Amino acid sequence: MNHTNYDLIGDIHGQEAALRGLLGQLGYDEIAGAFRHPTRRAIFLGDFIDRGPRIRETLHLVRAMLDAGSALAVMGNHEYNALCMHTRGPDDVWLMDRENKLEHHQSTIDAFAGREEEWRGWLEWMFALPVALDLGGLRVVHAAWDEALLATLPTDWRITPDYLVATRVPDSGAWTTAEILLKGREAQLPAGYKFTDKSGIARHKVRVRWWLPPEGRTFAEVCLPHCPTVPELPLNGEGNWSGYPSEAPPVMLGHYWLRPESIAPLAPNIGCVDYSVAGGGPLVAYRWDGERVLDPAKYVLGPRGE
Repeated sequence: MNHTNYDLIGDIHGQEAALRGLLGQLGYDEIAGAFRHPTRRAIFLGDFIDRGPRIRETLHLVRAMLDAGSALAVMGNHEYNALCMHTRGPDDVWLMDRENKLEHHQSTIDAFAGREEEWRGWLEWMFALPVALDLGGLRVVHAAWDEALLATLPTDWRITPDYLVATRVPDSGAWTTAEILLKGREAQLPAGYKFTDKSGIARHKVRVRWWLPPEGRTFAEVCLPHCPTVPELPLNGEGNWSGYPSEAPPVMLGHYWLRPESIAPLAPNIGCVDYSVAGGGPLVAYRWDGERVLDPAKYVLGPRGE
């Protein structure tokens, strides 16, 4: 198999029917219990669980491909949240408040009702997912690439049980690493300013286009995705990231729930394949064949979510 040809597939969120349809469009056939392609390999960008109607079936499909060697995968923030919600810390308290996340996670709990032992096995499987992949000419991470933060992770860029506990200490190094790599960078608006996001929620932090050098830019300019209610204020001291070099290998992302009306790379070497399948958008793939400049024509739009 030629492992320089990859099909990068965005956040699935239990939309197993859409995943089957997209894999068929991409030329994968189900053989001996796993989808396979004669010359290509899939890479899943995380967020397999929560929200959707067939979470358990999605996990089985993805794992079969990983076990068969026909796919790779990274952890998404929903897998990270699940580990935190189902792991107790040294004080015997859950690492993450379940009540705060049940709106999204309840569908996963329901999917494994009466299958608690199986669910514990899936949590062990999630621990084995790397946070990022560096394949030489291609890099993959759920939300944001940061080599300095990746270097602080345990061996093979995986979150161990001990490291998971460390990530729940607010404002610690491990906390910052998990928040940025799995959820994206944010910039704090000046005191007295806020904006309303697409869900009508008032926000005081802006999720940023971390690959852009922040010097001389405004909050509105770096906001991801674009939001017309973000104020046109200079970043000033809040632009505390370095950007991503234009000559560096392409990075593929999930996570950002972009609108399907304009599917294209976010920068010449930054692409996203999350176009809101859990909200009725299409499940999206990008077919990478070694190029250093991403090509809008290589996006593939699969079925829409239920």
